[in-house]
Amino acid sequence: MSKNNYQTEVAKRFTIYNSLFLDLPFSDIHRTGTLLPILASKCQEGFEKKKTPKEIIHGFFNELMANNSEAERHDLLFKMVQYVERQVVLFDSIEDAAFEKIHDISGKGSISALVTRVENDRKREALIEKLKNFSVRLTLTAHPTQFYPGNVLGIITDLESAIRSNDLGNINLLLQQLGKTGFINKEKPTPLDEAVSLIWFLVNVFYQSIPDIMTRLLNMLDIPLQEWDNPGLLKVGFWPGGDRDGNPFVTHDITVKVSERLQKWILRCYYRDVRKIRRRLTFKNVEPIMLKVENGLFNSLFEDQNYYNSKEELLADLMEARKGLIEFHEGLFLEQLDEFILKVKIFGFHFANMDVRQDSRKHDGLWDEILEIQLGKEGMETYNKLSEEEKVQFLLEFETLPGVSDLKDEFHQEMLKSFDAIQSVQKNNGEDGLHRYIISNCQSALHVLEVFQLAKLRLGKKQAALPLDIVPLFETIDDLAEAPKIMEKLYQNPEYIKHLKDRKFKQTIMLGFSDGTKDGGYIRANWSILRAKEELTKISRKYEVSVVFFDGRGGPPARGGGNMHNFYASHGPQVENREIQITIQGQTISSNYGKPVSCSYNLEQLLCAGIENELYPSSEKTLNAYQRALIDEMAEVSYQFYKDFKSHPQFLPYLEHVTPLKYFGQVNIGSRPLKRGKDSGLKFEDLRAIPFVGSWAQMKQNIPGFFGVGAALEALKKEGKFDAAKQLYNDSLFFRSLLGNSMQSLAKSFYGATAYLKDNPQYADLWLLMYGEYERTIRLLLEVSGMDTLLQDNPTSKESIAIREKIVLPVITIQQYAIQTMLEKGVDDPVLQKLILRTMFGIVNAARNAA
Repeated sequence: MSKNNYQTEVAKRFTIYNSLFLDLPFSDIHRTGTLLPILASKCQEGFEKKKTPKEIIHGFFNELMANNSEAERHDLLFKMVQYVERQVVLFDSIEDAAFEKIHDISGKGSISALVTRVENDRKREALIEKLKNFSVRLTLTAHPTQFYPGNVLGIITDLESAIRSNDLGNINLLLQQLGKTGFINKEKPTPLDEAVSLIWFLVNVFYQSIPDIMTRLLNMLDIPLQEWDNPGLLKVGFWPGGDRDGNPFVTHDITVKVSERLQKWILRCYYRDVRKIRRRLTFKNVEPIMLKVENGLFNSLFEDQNYYNSKEELLADLMEARKGLIEFHEGLFLEQLDEFILKVKIFGFHFANMDVRQDSRKHDGLWDEILEIQLGKEGMETYNKLSEEEKVQFLLEFETLPGVSDLKDEFHQEMLKSFDAIQSVQKNNGEDGLHRYIISNCQSALHVLEVFQLAKLRLGKKQAALPLDIVPLFETIDDLAEAPKIMEKLYQNPEYIKHLKDRKFKQTIMLGFSDGTKDGGYIRANWSILRAKEELTKISRKYEVSVVFFDGRGGPPARGGGNMHNFYASHGPQVENREIQITIQGQTISSNYGKPVSCSYNLEQLLCAGIENELYPSSEKTLNAYQRALIDEMAEVSYQFYKDFKSHPQFLPYLEHVTPLKYFGQVNIGSRPLKRGKDSGLKFEDLRAIPFVGSWAQMKQNIPGFFGVGAALEALKKEGKFDAAKQLYNDSLFFRSLLGNSMQSLAKSFYGATAYLKDNPQYADLWLLMYGEYERTIRLLLEVSGMDTLLQDNPTSKESIAIREKIVLPVITIQQYAIQTMLEKGVDDPVLQKLILRTMFGIVNAARNAA
């Protein structure tokens, strides 16, 4: 898309609508709106003149608020932050309203472009075969980066449609509503609150987008809807209510309550649709059945007498109505009925697939208590001295678990009850409702078999086969390297392979981008994950197991985000490609999947990336031995450089005392605690990836998204291999995607805001090290890619980032003013702390994928 088009559709509209803010009839808003542009230009000029944030803010105060008290001055800064937050919402809405004009929604990566391409290349049958077995699953997670409460999301939706139709009167009213609506949760949300806020997207976006894509695709391929037997081609996973890892507030009760909410909402959607369809199906032999369906859904929802207990019962009635339409009424309005039947097949009675997740160390602790109850303390200690193989053998011969009330540790009681919750969800919502148990921090075959045996003894006794997939999650660099050996041990275990046979020889393996990057740095983490996938594919194929990779990704490139479809398109034939599964969280949900049009666009891009990867293999997607050796070398250099950086004596103190890390626990945006451990001191390994990456984003330093890339490229240069790196950039889609996403991190960085730290006696060394790597990385990335500026190949993204950074610059300056003042005073000031807290929201929301 051309720069001019973006300017017309987005930038100029923002300037026009932004002026409406000035007329809002609220106290002080006019004054704030008048002073904000002055502050914005003072920030820009000040940083150009190498002034510090403190100098910029004090200069502004002295010029325009010379006679005001400090309290009044700070009060204005709070109002400025609130004003900018609302400007960000307005800009988001304008960008969303122009989505089709600034993205080529039927171009490369869309299903219409894919179908045209396969028709021309006579690969239609190959495409249909692939679609029969393929699947894309987006899992919505409740990780704490979604800053807008539900009522604000509603305003944003309405604002976008008012902007689409240029309805100035309505835009004005909605901006007034926005001005009066609070953006901040007064209290931390509960896991149930998180679930409810994400169900909003299921109801308002995915329920429309997924069936729409499927219907268009099947129509293009002339496949009748009722003949399609892969309704899981596109599906949504759901973590709120089941993700227990580090979140003590997620209990077995919450899991069941969330599953009930999911079922209630999907039945509401069905009820609403059936009422519409029934207005058309007014015929003999059909209308009575549809009336029965409508009443049945109503009773299921409101009468506490579950008329429909399963999707199968509902589908049986709908198929009977369908038969009547064809037999007696020439199939009149059959299309509408078939589209509805497809929805029921896709969403069932579960709406989204829940997962349970827990840390392996918690299962170790639970088994310790179980063994102590059954064998006494000595027996437990004897067990703990066994080798891993002996422990596995011992656990798999274990016959009964103690009752829940026999356990003294309440957390362990809760863990056992979570298996009962799984059973309950499956009974009410079907097996699709919850059929996976994910083990985070998985480091051995024993960790998998501990959960397998717990599940078998708690769930499987009454059933021949265990209706649960056990999913290991490999996160750190070491764990990723060990993963193939761990899986081979499992595939060689007769009990486990029998279980896989019951699960159609399908094994899901989760890989954690966020913790990988936090642990090993940007290049090493991404390269380790790709290599782990290749090795895990090889070992799984050897044992005839169909492996599915589930990628734990965040919004920004530092956590595996950025341009994802290029990443999936770059996987060669050495990586199993049965399904694409990823986590989506925070503002990435609202920015990429928050509206039907953007949701459809991004889902289609992912679907096509996975399919084209197989239908159109190319040398771009396979790395030869020399290219691998080159990336290996870069990964090693960047890993060492990043490791040295982490062991810098000021690294942890900087995170703890300079960045806003400690405030992440106070922003009331997520139910999970800031870190895993309970100790008061900051331990790097206990630190969650989200606040870690988020803190660097707040400082506009974005370390995890680029640090070590410059060092690695320079090492190649010194060895005379830089031309080879350029060639690699041109020849490998994986390498191009890797460096392109790093450019995005750099484009969102602004070291001018923290340049005052180079004069700080304690942190100067660390800041200069970061800034040096930032400068070097930009210089060498431009050289290796042949570009003049960052993101030159993606003008839309480049323009969007530039405008967002400009909007949010006053807020960045205010945050750094507060940090700088407290550092220089050497004491915590409650007003300045509150100011930091308030600025965090605007900075994250403006970035759209900051954590």
